[in-house]
Amino acid sequence: MVELTEPSRIPKRYRFGMTKQIAVRLPDDLVDFLDERVSSGDEASRASIVARALSRERRRLATLKDVEILKRLGEDPELVEFAESASRDRPSFD
Repeated sequence: MVELTEPSRIPKRYRFGMTKQIAVRLPDDLVDFLDERVSSGDEASRASIVARALSRERRRLATLKDVEILKRLGEDPELVEFAESASRDRPSFD
């Protein structure tokens, strides 16, 4: 049996979920930084830089919560071994 597929009517820009437009006031120097990154071609847009920074901040806060939990519970031998292994296998950025 051959299935007929219909082209998606959802624009590609929504493939990772809907987005919301918000207004944010930033100091001139930060906007200049964003504009320099975009005009150099290193970044696609101001929004992509801000979204990545916010995602990084969300991961940082989640990590801090995990650290607090581990402090309360004490060391887990499996996690210590995993962390040591991961730190040995970590790529160098030098």
